[in-house]
Amino acid sequence: MPIYESVMQDKPPIVLDIGNAYTKLGFAGEAYPRKIMPTEVVLTTTGKTKRLFDYERKEELYDQIVDFLQTIFFKHLLVSPKERKFVVVENIFGQTVVRETLARALFVHFDVSSVLFVPAHLIALSTLAVATAVVVDIGYSETSIMPVFSGVQIMSAFKDQSYGGSAIHAEIKRQLLETGVKESLLTESVLEDIKVRTCFVTTMERAHCRSQGDENQPTPPPSVDYIICDNDTMVQVPGALRETVYEIMFEPNNERDSLPHLILRSILECTLDARKPLVESIFLIGGGSMVQGMLPRLQQELQHLLKNDPYYAERFHGNLQFKFFNSIGKQNFTAWLGGALCGATDLIQTRSLGKETYLKNEHVPDWSNLCDNRHAGS
Repeated sequence: MPIYESVMQDKPPIVLDIGNAYTKLGFAGEAYPRKIMPTEVVLTTTGKTKRLFDYERKEELYDQIVDFLQTIFFKHLLVSPKERKFVVVENIFGQTVVRETLARALFVHFDVSSVLFVPAHLIALSTLAVATAVVVDIGYSETSIMPVFSGVQIMSAFKDQSYGGSAIHAEIKRQLLETGVKESLLTESVLEDIKVRTCFVTTMERAHCRSQGDENQPTPPPSVDYIICDNDTMVQVPGALRETVYEIMFEPNNERDSLPHLILRSILECTLDARKPLVESIFLIGGGSMVQGMLPRLQQELQHLLKNDPYYAERFHGNLQFKFFNSIGKQNFTAWLGGALCGATDLIQTRSLGKETYLKNEHVPDWSNLCDNRHAGS
């Protein structure tokens, strides 16, 4: 019997990708998540809504995760989690306390059968059926870069920076406040809507003209009138704002920590034989990568640095061309889709953490824990 049939003849595993801003949820073997919802929880005690990972004590986090998972199971998926298999897509450098608390909620409170934790950068590549790429995840709270070579994550070359969706929102808010817009109007949902509907990444030539302050400044794009429905108010989004808010990801500085620099530095920290395949295999995922103009601008910046920056010209050899993969589906749920594919294979049987194993010591094995990776007898 084929592997797929043997795994999926039972109840299909539930796949969760819990991000800082949005959570993707659905079942293994499906092409799209059943629901993409804000990672927010309505507290049963007060009725107030707060972000899932805003907590002060570990017990508070546990209660919030339980409430959040109950909403997922009984309101959106409409299934009982008892004796179900789970696939959880996670950041390889995520907080251990969140991982342990999530596992405790699933095993102890919801009595699930098994949980398979999969790293987001690596599992995203399974949607392409390729083993080598530089995976760039532009999320809400950060942008992270992980080179993967022959199916192995090169942990020492991992890079991340704090510019993500939240940094873009802060820049939009700053520029709108300077135009006289009231701060009370600029809620998080309004800022996100302005970003999605009106903003884009401009070309490298226009950006360089603006940064050099020449007299012949490029003509800004037209301004847009944005209506805030809750307050029946109209806000004018200036054309300059629309094309400049994403420049925080490309601004040159002495730290060399803009997005193009981080990608090049990450590739340089890999071995010589891995660099050329990685240059020709860049994969953008995450909601932040869906903005119009991001991919061509990033390609322009990388080629420009490779040609004109002496630091990179000395270290990269040959006629290199940066190439990008097109994602299967939308970039904001690519990692979830990889988890759904993984949950439809025999990995869910062989690599999962079972309930009996977990309840022995209530601990999730971690790659960074020496005790979990020590061979028996050593």
